[in-house]
Amino acid sequence: MTVTIVGAQLGDEGKGGIVDLYGEPADIVARYQGGDNAGHTVVHDDVEYKLSLVPSGVVRGKTGVLGNGCVVNPRTLFEEIDALQERGLDPDVRVARRAHIIFPYHRRLDGIEEEAKSEDDQEVGTTGRGIGPTYEDKAGRRGVRAGDLANPDILKERLEYAVPQKRALAEDVFGVEAGEAFDIEALYEEYREYGNRLEREGMLVNAGDFIASALDDGKKVVFEGAQGTIIDIDHGNYPYVTSSNPTAGGAATGTGISPGVVGGGEVIGIVKAYLSRVGSGPMPTELAGVEGDTPGYEGEAGEQEEELAEFIREEGGEYGTVTGRPRRVGYLDMPILRHATRASGFTGLAVNHVDTLAGLEELKICHSYTLDGDELQTVPATTEQWANCEPNYRRFDGWENIDWEAAASEGYDALPENARIYLDYVSDELDTPVYAVGVGPSREETIVVEHPFE
Repeated sequence: MTVTIVGAQLGDEGKGGIVDLYGEPADIVARYQGGDNAGHTVVHDDVEYKLSLVPSGVVRGKTGVLGNGCVVNPRTLFEEIDALQERGLDPDVRVARRAHIIFPYHRRLDGIEEEAKSEDDQEVGTTGRGIGPTYEDKAGRRGVRAGDLANPDILKERLEYAVPQKRALAEDVFGVEAGEAFDIEALYEEYREYGNRLEREGMLVNAGDFIASALDDGKKVVFEGAQGTIIDIDHGNYPYVTSSNPTAGGAATGTGISPGVVGGGEVIGIVKAYLSRVGSGPMPTELAGVEGDTPGYEGEAGEQEEELAEFIREEGGEYGTVTGRPRRVGYLDMPILRHATRASGFTGLAVNHVDTLAGLEELKICHSYTLDGDELQTVPATTEQWANCEPNYRRFDGWENIDWEAAASEGYDALPENARIYLDYVSDELDTPVYAVGVGPSREETIVVEHPFE
């Protein structure tokens, strides 16, 4: 059986915690897209683990797979594995031979291009980790895959083909000095060693065969997505998107398992009880703003909006796991969730950060948009249209702060009544049941209504 975990909003919904929660009976946790731009935090035995590449299930002894849809920075991979080993863990991580490799020149070009875009206010707000340039090389058929690292001749051939093109792009197009990130010999020596370690430790696999064999043996698999639906390269608000498919379809193409297997399992949409975003792009329900990220925002907003935004940001710890940047925050947006539910076919919802909103007298949820005089129930196809949408709100009474750990142990009915009204509205609108409610960072602070593996 499979369970696929999908971010239903703009990323940072708390997917790692839900993977940790539902992954306990699982044998394998497989990442199906993204790279080390995907920060996730797991709390185990009161110890916090911040990971950006290694699948979060390895903290609990599961086999982690980085699927062919991922882009892998070997430096990050081995730094995280070594750090986990230093903390007494023995992570079992496999890497798809078809997964593409991030090189220093990808990271360098990522920063150069983002800086160039910023001069015209067109920056996307990337993490600068080289994700986009690596996917570009994959699509351009000049990438280097994980399996290539284990073959010195192929690795040298690939680098000799790709690096001169990248150096010319840096120097001739952007007019910057290329530097050591474009040194073929140095790259070859470093990445050949990574290939040796991948081979030596038995980490390289044919991901599709590996996972299919496990499923044939009756094992349970969690597919872990990174980022969220609204930054999906095809279904998000382009160009303010990532370079892969966080939606459920990405679980099939990113692992080599058929869509029928993914669709035949559970697909859980992870929802934050409000909305947050790192970087640029539209956000119709945004409160106040973040200077440098919010389009047109110059550090001034209404006092009430500023206070509410700051309250949510502080209570929810709304700072990027990878970047440390303050996240933009806003009211929950139902058109986004309807769009995500359609795109991935959610069978259940996990709603996190319900405790963050405690103590507020009133809350709003965007029920629909108005665009050019028409009411819209979902996100329009173009970013320009989305930026012009006006939110139509439903108002909800807030709920009090309670002993959230006690509520988690007692169950859904222990939540404040107004919190249940809020959650029931979301569930009814999406025609999808709530499977879990997060009221704190640890597994013990999540109310499990339905367990997909049980």
